[in-house]
Amino acid sequence: MASAAEQLAANMNLQAFSKATELHKRIWFTLIAMIVYRLGTFIPIPGIDPQAFAAAFSGQASGILGMFNMFSGGAVSRMAIFSLNVGPYISASIIVQLLGTIYPPWEKLRKEGGEAGRKTLNQYTRYLTVVLAIFQSFGIAMGLSASPGLVHTPGMFFVISTVVSLTGGALFLMWMGEQITSRGIGNGISLIIFAGIVAVLPRSVWQMFSMTRTGALSTMGLVLICAIAIAVVFAIVFMERSQRRLLVQYPKRQQGNRMFGGDTSFLPLKLNTSGVIPPIFASSLLLLPATVMGFLATADLPAWAQWLPGAVGHLQHGQPLFMVLYGALIVFFCFFYTSVVFNPEDTAENLRKYGGFLPGIRPGKRTAEYLDFVLSRLTVIGAAYVTLVCLLPEALIGFYHAPFYLGGTSLLIVVSVTMDTVTQIQSHLLAHQYEGLIKKSKLRGARR
Repeated sequence: MASAAEQLAANMNLQAFSKATELHKRIWFTLIAMIVYRLGTFIPIPGIDPQAFAAAFSGQASGILGMFNMFSGGAVSRMAIFSLNVGPYISASIIVQLLGTIYPPWEKLRKEGGEAGRKTLNQYTRYLTVVLAIFQSFGIAMGLSASPGLVHTPGMFFVISTVVSLTGGALFLMWMGEQITSRGIGNGISLIIFAGIVAVLPRSVWQMFSMTRTGALSTMGLVLICAIAIAVVFAIVFMERSQRRLLVQYPKRQQGNRMFGGDTSFLPLKLNTSGVIPPIFASSLLLLPATVMGFLATADLPAWAQWLPGAVGHLQHGQPLFMVLYGALIVFFCFFYTSVVFNPEDTAENLRKYGGFLPGIRPGKRTAEYLDFVLSRLTVIGAAYVTLVCLLPEALIGFYHAPFYLGGTSLLIVVSVTMDTVTQIQSHLLAHQYEGLIKKSKLRGARR
């Protein structure tokens, strides 16, 4: 017999959606926030020459700037006030997570602080976001000032205005992401990244059809690219929904004449615990040397460094060396970030604290060892899946010169965020139906 939650989920339809007025408000709020974000990606920082910068950016589009431009919805190519996007906030969040596992005061806040400790760590994340945004915007301002022809009147005033504009844009997006999470449909930061990638995908698709029309891309190549993209999307959906569910039992206990407990539940472990962080980190590390050498292309390199441009040229999208190193770094970051976000010892201790245990496994240290054993093997499967998803589009880029925006990282982010958003909407609908049942039960009780 189906549970009450399953029966409610089965009854969710268009009629139930039309009655969920609170969900309508959340969706409208999210859509308005996305429109504001897209408008901000077209507002350039003061004092810059847009045409000169666009010409200079075109030579760096295949490096790390191209990846940042993809995540920012084209804001970097226009040097808009949202060029930093939510990058400083994501970097600050990762740093705080790492310090929360190795820095004792923050580790205590994370484990024992409860809701207050979580709010304190979130506040530290915001402070670190401000520091990183100021540092990055200052570097961008100095780089633009040093490039001839990009700035109308370079100087201290331009540097200050650029730092204020870019830092303010990054902090506004951080605030807007938190507002979408609390007042919208959730996953605010992820939705901002999602909107940036989706905004440039139509141009990439049109570019592919244009290449087919001019003969730069064969019809068979276009069909193969579309088929692989669809297959990758299906693979992402299947793997992201896959879980290893460990059975957890709770012993029975007697209080007076009544027996409590004896319940069972499941501990779900995702195949891809690390999410989209590994490919982002891996591509950033590999594309950074190419970007630096692009800026130094006009400089006179010493004799011992003349080989660097040729060597760095092999670290471009579609090159065999890039693909080998890309895959190796993805595997490394999958294991590294999984060890950061999931601590088997903490999970085993929480199970023991609440009286839960895995059948046949002793609570405590043996449970932690078993969880680490299972998680390590799941991470092998997850790392292989993420590597394959990211390398297949890279092969297309190398053989068919497909647009860079069709990379595996962008597909992984778009599909994952879409699935999370649908889940959030279903959760709001389910909560609305629960509220309706509670109101009906109260009315019936009042009539009696």
